[in-house]
Amino acid sequence: MASAVAQKVSSLLGGSHDTKKLGKNGPEVTALGFGCMGLSAFYGKPKPDEERYALLDHVYKSGELFWDTADMYMDNEDLLGSWFERNPGAREKIFLATKFANYMDPKTGERSVRNDPDYIRQQCDTSLQRLKTNYIDLYYMHRADKDQPIEITVKVMKELQDAGKVKYLGLSEVSADTIRRACKVAHIDAVQMEMSPFSMEVEQEGILQACRELGVAVVAYSPLGRGEDAPTPVVPAKDFEEGDFRSFAPRFNEENFHKNLELVDTLKQIADKKGCTPGQLTLAWLMNADPLIFPIPGTTRPKNFDENMGSLKVNISKEEDQEIRKAISNTEVAGGRYPEGFASTCMVDTVPLDQYNGPHKNVMG
Repeated sequence: MASAVAQKVSSLLGGSHDTKKLGKNGPEVTALGFGCMGLSAFYGKPKPDEERYALLDHVYKSGELFWDTADMYMDNEDLLGSWFERNPGAREKIFLATKFANYMDPKTGERSVRNDPDYIRQQCDTSLQRLKTNYIDLYYMHRADKDQPIEITVKVMKELQDAGKVKYLGLSEVSADTIRRACKVAHIDAVQMEMSPFSMEVEQEGILQACRELGVAVVAYSPLGRGEDAPTPVVPAKDFEEGDFRSFAPRFNEENFHKNLELVDTLKQIADKKGCTPGQLTLAWLMNADPLIFPIPGTTRPKNFDENMGSLKVNISKEEDQEIRKAISNTEVAGGRYPEGFASTCMVDTVPLDQYNGPHKNVMG
């Protein structure tokens, strides 16, 4: 029997093909999720609250019910919590994901990754309060502390699951080996990774293969290459407004930006032949690549959101998949995904449990 989420989505979008199972143990959720980050952080100054609430109203009414946030996205959890208060009954229909681990010292502003058990428990309770809910559908470790075994982190997450505070468990930006080790402690339902035509490490580093073996969903963040209307923004870093993360991302600096437009142009040519936009082509291609892949594009504009949702109606043939993959393989993407300091927290291997002598060694029993 379809879940309440699947029934709601199906009625609004016009068919069960618009939802699919989140990994082997998860529920039916929208095949295309909604990333909420840009409403609050990293893409310039947030819009007024009423405008943000209006967008969330639009997203909800469309039948898009797989929402993604995190404790580090400035006021994002608070925004969603307030929206839930304004919309009684909506929370139960939305599959809500949030995350912990990215910590900023309130006194110094210094950033670090925290996976220590007490911090995980504390942040889960804080997120529940901010979101004004008594459960989180999908709780991610946003980044891994390489100096703490993943087994310790997942054991604490499993405690939260057993307590009913979270329903499903997720990891983000970890290696294939870390995923396999984590699943020996508790089943991981989803792994969130950057994945787009510009970022194919999920396939190249064996992460997708590990997820296939274990029945773990791959939630693809920044599936449009950190753009809105196309797979990459149409302006270089120097033209972004103050507060936009992309202004210091290597891929968008003066040296690299224009080198990457070749792939954008090729994808546009393929999209034009299909009668869809480059963004729709990219999202449809990712969803077609494997049933385990769930892209979660974000936007602050209803028009762009509607365009993204249109990708659910775009079919990708085997020949088109090969054409897109050929374009990607023929392109050498210039510039990294993140500046060096941020990049060190991506696709992490954690220290093996049998080599760990830290303060929480005995937590494994």
